[in-house]
Amino acid sequence: MLALDLGVFHRKAHEVRFKEALSWSGVWVGLALLFNAGIWWKFGAEPGVQFLTGYLIEKSLSIDNIFVFVIVFSALRIPALYQHRVLFWGILSALVLRAVMIFAGVAMLQRFHWLIYVFGAFLIFTGVKLFLNRNQEDHPENGVAMRWARRTIPSTSEFHGHHFFTKQHGKWLATPLFMALILVEVTDVIFALDSIPAIFAVTQDPFLVFTSNIFAILGLRSLFFLVAGMVEKFSYLKVGLSAVLVFVGAKMTLVDVVKVPALVSLAVIAALIGGSVVASLIKARGQPSAKERSPTRVAPEAP
Repeated sequence: MLALDLGVFHRKAHEVRFKEALSWSGVWVGLALLFNAGIWWKFGAEPGVQFLTGYLIEKSLSIDNIFVFVIVFSALRIPALYQHRVLFWGILSALVLRAVMIFAGVAMLQRFHWLIYVFGAFLIFTGVKLFLNRNQEDHPENGVAMRWARRTIPSTSEFHGHHFFTKQHGKWLATPLFMALILVEVTDVIFALDSIPAIFAVTQDPFLVFTSNIFAILGLRSLFFLVAGMVEKFSYLKVGLSAVLVFVGAKMTLVDVVKVPALVSLAVIAALIGGSVVASLIKARGQPSAKERSPTRVAPEAP
């Protein structure tokens, strides 16, 4: 699917429009639900619910990635024409990195059970921190990763088509597309530190953890172009995400005391995410648009 996506459907660089993003989002979600149905049929209801819950957690947390991606592309002035290419290679690398993190995490939890309490406490801390910092603006282009990249990687501020590198005066230089790719990679690793332990609260089956991550990430590019222009409308989404992190963190911390059924976890997480989205849309509908907020010019009266 990735080969078809870039090699056939997006072989020529172009700006991804809303309708195209909506169609591809439907394709990726449909494939995930079809895979979920296969798990349900082959292995039973509980693994099916666990996959769906993990997929929902990962999908909802990936929207937080989109907030940062919008800032990265805006700060580095990446044309909409090339954003899909940056996201494609960033997500392709993320699949490999997440595979390593997931299987390492499963091996550690199987050997050291007490780590589940550490993961749970970390998720609770992250959820509280996300809630307290929900109104602060991110500036990844000024972060440690970007400063290091600019110091160590010879680069140019000029774009050279869809290329990540260009040769000038016999010397290879990184273009702004490659610098954006670095930030996309770093951002995904940071968010994976939250999302992967969150799925461990649902299941520790490496197959379910990895596949739910895979399907959520595969649809991240289409989701970006679908909601990138509307991220400012989801004002309560971070509140919902912080509540999800606190819930799954508490579930991990109390795993040996309280057993929360998979179906209950799915219902709670869906309610938290759905409620925050609905509340955000209600608030956005009650606020004036940018056009309505702009002052109107009044023509001077004729003498």
